[in-house]
Amino acid sequence: MRLGAAGKLSRATLWLGAVYLAFCLMALFGHRVFMYFPDPTRVAPEAVGLTGVAEVVLETPDGETLIAWHAPAKAGKPTLLYFHGNGANAANRAPRIAILQEDGFGVFYLNNRGYGGSGGAPSEARNVADALLAYDHLRGLGVPAGKIVAFGESLGSGQAVRVAGARPVRALVLDAPLTSTIDVGRAVYFWLPLRLLVADQYDVERHVRGVTAPVLILHGARDPVIPVDMGKRVYEAANDPKELALFPDGGHLDFFDRGGWERTRDFLYALPAS
Repeated sequence: MRLGAAGKLSRATLWLGAVYLAFCLMALFGHRVFMYFPDPTRVAPEAVGLTGVAEVVLETPDGETLIAWHAPAKAGKPTLLYFHGNGANAANRAPRIAILQEDGFGVFYLNNRGYGGSGGAPSEARNVADALLAYDHLRGLGVPAGKIVAFGESLGSGQAVRVAGARPVRALVLDAPLTSTIDVGRAVYFWLPLRLLVADQYDVERHVRGVTAPVLILHGARDPVIPVDMGKRVYEAANDPKELALFPDGGHLDFFDRGGWERTRDFLYALPAS
């Protein structure tokens, strides 16, 4: 029996509906596969040429073990509480850690769940809870709140902004922050209701409004991953005092090669005494 035009249209509609539903289910249950790219390898700081950096083991309330690296600050210098992007870990950020050490800054670098020897699987809720745990551990080591700088790169900006909104910090520094993962995803999947489907939204633009500490935003004008307009929007949403540092030839997370650390260091040095 041959289908008429109405029957063919009905079948096509059902097929398209099934495909659309499949994409919705993939976004709902599988978005973390496309959001996190962990390397679980546990590497010792000395194996990547760092000295004066100790491995720290943190136990989470839900029974996971997290691996962090800690380089104490020299007298009077702040410590960067460092939150990484979706493909980074402490080992491949060793050159940055070394630069911070050279200037006397402390670093407490948290490997998120699934990264750099940390157990478990990442999610926004778990990563934010772990970020607060790292802050509290740093305070327990005797580092005053006025000497802690929440630093987040790329997706890690979502953790840094939550810490700075929930705990007292000296400043918040964001390297290539996204407005939210929903905005990033819409560039490709504009036809999906991502805000209803994606649990891990990392809404930096919204959460930065709750930060009262000084804010520095750094962003490459040619960033192919997180468009510079997102950094500008986060800057506009932030409270004063705030600064925006744009790098005309900058890409994604290369500001250390373009004078960005010097800009960050000068920003921190210029803050009023705490």
